[in-house]
Amino acid sequence: MTIGPSAARPEHGFLAGGGELGGLIERFDWGSTPLGPIGGWPQTVRTTVGLILRSPVPIVTLWGEEGVMIYNDAYSGFAGGRHPRLLGSKVREGWPEVADFNDHVMKIGLAGGTLSYQDQELTLHRHGVPEQVWMNLDYSPVLDEQGAPIGVIAIVVETTGKVCAEQAVRASEAQFRTMAQAMPVQVWTATPAGEIDWFNERVPGYIGDAAADIGGRDGWKAVVHPDDLSTAAARWEAALSSGSVYEAEFRIRRADGAWRWHLVRAVAVRDAAGAILRWVGSSTDIEDQTSAVRALAELNESLGRQITERTADRDRMWRLSTDFMLVHRLDGTITAINPAWGAVLGWSEADVLGRPCYELVHPEDRDATIAELGQQSEGRITRRFEVRVRDREGGYRWVSWTSVPDGGLVHAVGRDVTVEKEREEALRQAEEQLRQAQKLEAVGQLTGGVAHDFNNLLQALGGCLTMIGRRTDEPKVKPLLEAGQQAVDRGAKLVQQLMAFARREGLRSETIDLRDRLLGMSGLLERALRADIRLTTRFGPGLWPVELDPTQFELALINLAVNARDAMPDGGRLAISAVNVTLEPGDPSGLEGEFVQLSIADNGTGMPAEVRARAFDPFFTTKEVGKGSGLGLAQVYGLARQAGGTAIIDSEEGQGTTITLLLRRSAEAPPRAAEAKGAAIPAVARGSGRVLLVEDDPVVSSTVAAALEDSGYEVARVATADEALPLLMSRARIDLLFSDVVMPGRLNGVDLAREAARLRPGLPVVLATGYSETVARAEGVRILAKPYRIDELLHVLDVALAGTVRAAGGA
Repeated sequence: MTIGPSAARPEHGFLAGGGELGGLIERFDWGSTPLGPIGGWPQTVRTTVGLILRSPVPIVTLWGEEGVMIYNDAYSGFAGGRHPRLLGSKVREGWPEVADFNDHVMKIGLAGGTLSYQDQELTLHRHGVPEQVWMNLDYSPVLDEQGAPIGVIAIVVETTGKVCAEQAVRASEAQFRTMAQAMPVQVWTATPAGEIDWFNERVPGYIGDAAADIGGRDGWKAVVHPDDLSTAAARWEAALSSGSVYEAEFRIRRADGAWRWHLVRAVAVRDAAGAILRWVGSSTDIEDQTSAVRALAELNESLGRQITERTADRDRMWRLSTDFMLVHRLDGTITAINPAWGAVLGWSEADVLGRPCYELVHPEDRDATIAELGQQSEGRITRRFEVRVRDREGGYRWVSWTSVPDGGLVHAVGRDVTVEKEREEALRQAEEQLRQAQKLEAVGQLTGGVAHDFNNLLQALGGCLTMIGRRTDEPKVKPLLEAGQQAVDRGAKLVQQLMAFARREGLRSETIDLRDRLLGMSGLLERALRADIRLTTRFGPGLWPVELDPTQFELALINLAVNARDAMPDGGRLAISAVNVTLEPGDPSGLEGEFVQLSIADNGTGMPAEVRARAFDPFFTTKEVGKGSGLGLAQVYGLARQAGGTAIIDSEEGQGTTITLLLRRSAEAPPRAAEAKGAAIPAVARGSGRVLLVEDDPVVSSTVAAALEDSGYEVARVATADEALPLLMSRARIDLLFSDVVMPGRLNGVDLAREAARLRPGLPVVLATGYSETVARAEGVRILAKPYRIDELLHVLDVALAGTVRAAGGA
């Protein structure tokens, strides 16, 4: 397809006056189309094309089976971006998105039929994108001289704008009705002549069955009160005549027969030319407002009396209230106070009038008070603003203020909440103590379990070292065995600290005189400190005795002294003091009763808050690697708890640290020096016999069994108490029962000892454990604390068997 150069006048007369398309048709290469060169076109084609080119209506002709397109200028505007490519194209290819539609048109038209469409919706790609359009389409066949169809002529009138406008009107109408149905008042519409033609559901819901008769021009008058009808109708006629807003108040009958006042309004909806299209009105029930107006009028009659009475009430409240009442200007200058200021705080009006109110609050609360005054100057109400207010003697009371700005003044009421604040603080401290106790209790449970397993490891290792030492005389091995045994002893001490924290260590508690014990340790403590640290002691009169493990106590005190020394790298002072205290119920420590309060205070670097919160946690340390296990303070805490008390840290960064131990008063008196020493255990001859060994740890069991057999004992080994019980019930020879306490199975070591006493009365029993709480419930049983040395084990077994022999001989 080619379009030649433009010419001043078409060569073919039927194209003359054909506008832009006439020139385009003249220059188009029609020889490449089924129509052939323009000079050979039939007269019918020439006549039809000349006719459409002069029409102002968009027309396109479709020639032959292929529907070759020839159209006029008006149609080129409709074609949009596809013009001029449509000229001479085949209609199915020119409009591929509607090829099926045009195929139908061609078949009907070339068969001699006609088609007509009103507001036909099609999607066309006139500008490269899909576009929804609506059109009126009329299709007719074009006949040649013999009356045979040779083409189709189509008149195309786009109605997209009209259709969209109608859709918008319908959507607007639907939106209006939806909104009207949702409105809480009665909404209705009327024609320009005033005939009601629609109303929302509120209307029948209000007037009931009468709604069926209110349509038309006068139907609404049947529900209007007769006394109000003439005025309402006259105003409606005036609005219809002038087109002005209609507004009237009259009574409408409700469905239950009650007459209620309504405000009725209507406005005219106009078109672009100003002509009235319809009226939109609403009817609002104002009976309650009308009643309120009447009530207000009645109220105004007695207003003066009420004001007088309320003023008197206000004056009595001002004088008698125990709350603080205050009036001040927006800048805080006090203009009035009530008598409560004098009764509670000691201030008179002469003392405070003319002074800024923020001068009477605690210095730490002053900035917040000034900021609150700024909020009040902007008209904001103050609620529960708590500050400390100074009394005449210089003390402070917590006061909760509510303040309301009114013009240039602020009226404030304050309630003394000092007691509530003290209770809140006490509760907060108690909750903090509880959280700390719960945390340490949980860690203690874990620590106890770890220590138990560690005990077994140390027991096995110590036993193996002892057996190796017995079975070799190699001089080079002896130092190594001694070093290993020292490591085992150090591990045992570490386990003791863990068990003390977990409150499970087998402590050897006794009643001690705290003053004598501390004075006796003064030399040891001074050696633990440096020369640049001064140690002082101070004791209250008549210190009560306390019950605890002396060794653990001394270890705890040394730990505290070493921590204090490390916290004072440039020297300082370590002060140890002890006094008797009686704690009342509700004390923040959570304790009550009689205690000795032991305090160890230094003036060192102190602790930041995050360190202080974790100081009693086992294995928590801020020291360098190798310089602390993190168990020192944990052991101190465990010791205090075992003594029926607790440990408390008071420390701030740069202000030093004070560790306070609360140790419960003992009801027993401390033993005299001779009693405290006790009698020496006499030497016992090495015995022999058959020992039933009950131990679930295979390494410990094999090591102990080998040591006993080397010493002359026969050994029967089982892993659990459940396995040992059948042997005790049998006739098998058993001279002594040696059992661990904690083991898997139905029975533990204590249960087994009780069964042994029942089944074999007089049978000596020795129990080994790192725990003391459970074992303490078993009476008449010898206890061997883990980890024990083999020599210690043999001594305890020899003593047990020797006692049995003496008892048998005496019998």
